[in-house]
Amino acid sequence: MRLSSPRFLLTAPASGNGKTTLACAVLQAFVNRGIPAASFKCGPDFIDPMFHSRAIGTPSYQLDSFFMNREQLASSLLRHSSGRRISVLEGAMGYYDGIAGTTTKASAYEVARLTKTPVVLVVDCKKASVSILALLFGFLSFRDDSAIAGVILNRLSASRYSEMKALIESNLPVKVYGFLPPMENCSFESRYLGLVQAGEMEGIGQKLQTLAAQAEKSIDLDGLLRLGDTAPPVETQPVSLKPAAGRPVIAVARDEAFSFYYQDNLDLLAAGGAELRYFSPLRDRILPPEADGLLLGGGYPELFAQTLSENHTMRESILAAVNDGMPCIAECGGFLYLCEELEDAQGISLPMVGAISARGFGTHRLGRFGYVSLTAQKDNLLCREGEQIRGHEFHYWDCSDCGNSFLAVKPVRDTSWECVHTTQTLYAGFPHLSFVSNPSAVQRFLRKCVHFRKRKEQE
Repeated sequence: MRLSSPRFLLTAPASGNGKTTLACAVLQAFVNRGIPAASFKCGPDFIDPMFHSRAIGTPSYQLDSFFMNREQLASSLLRHSSGRRISVLEGAMGYYDGIAGTTTKASAYEVARLTKTPVVLVVDCKKASVSILALLFGFLSFRDDSAIAGVILNRLSASRYSEMKALIESNLPVKVYGFLPPMENCSFESRYLGLVQAGEMEGIGQKLQTLAAQAEKSIDLDGLLRLGDTAPPVETQPVSLKPAAGRPVIAVARDEAFSFYYQDNLDLLAAGGAELRYFSPLRDRILPPEADGLLLGGGYPELFAQTLSENHTMRESILAAVNDGMPCIAECGGFLYLCEELEDAQGISLPMVGAISARGFGTHRLGRFGYVSLTAQKDNLLCREGEQIRGHEFHYWDCSDCGNSFLAVKPVRDTSWECVHTTQTLYAGFPHLSFVSNPSAVQRFLRKCVHFRKRKEQE
């Protein structure tokens, strides 16, 4: 199958240059014009897609070349851009920053190369002038197939723009697609796992509209659309997932404490026949009574530990469900919530669900950060012994017992460690999983949920 999918990728020399700000400004401006847009994030980031989604009003998706092969990348692009005039992809870190010092493993450059997407480099111009040309020359010449077709100048005053545009376009084979001036009132606050979540940020809607209004003034939106139209058609074959017998209801924790989910994972559960029922461990008193399975995602439970702890009825409801054999996937923050105790941001340990005999505690540093390939050490809820699934770890909290059901191996460097607690009905550990990397794990989970429902009906 060969279909058109207009698109471009926004990237930068490094983190902190304003990629997310530019992506949101452009996306919101397109939406304000009535132009249907799709958005994607390169890499495993959870938070940036939340900002994209606030701008376009629909889910944003990962395009991750560690989790996905070329065919899966193409399939995701086509599936999620269907009916959209333009797709905006946002890179992660610096353009050429791949796994363990490589440029060809899970970098934004690799995603652009595999999907044949034209690239626009976002450059922070604060405290620099002509030196920006040297930086651009380096990025253009570092790889012959850089695909960099344009540049947007961030934090540049309007009075300097015409001069910088002329300098760049007369010396380098790129087009300048505009600029954003310094806009401190529109900055997105950060915390230790990245940006503060969009839902927590005061006045996020007004910030997006202010950015979009500025984009209309100083960014060549029509030019970006034309650049997107130069992207070649995407070739792929339709991917389908056989639905599980029955329609199991999966209770999905989603609130300020638990919000880190890959949209593709949720879509695969739905494609497998599941009905997703969202609930809040912070505010709801018990699990949805109709639940046949449970998904506890990552997030910031340590910031809400007291409220989670004081919600006794929810903790008891989840403990009873897990002990009764309800299939449960708990990733990172969800795993810490299942432990007996969790240390909050002030270092105070508070009671949690108690399904796992362990204690979560803060370390004030990243632990085991990065991509991992997970190999099952024994048969469990998601994988048979020896099967693999891929994931990503990103956490400043650790646990007194991280489990030993999987062997985690870092790509390229081959560092390894044991992790994850499992049974035939439980996955609980720090790695956030990519179901795309092993769709059979989804089917196994859903079959267990159907079996749990049938058992309940017979009791």
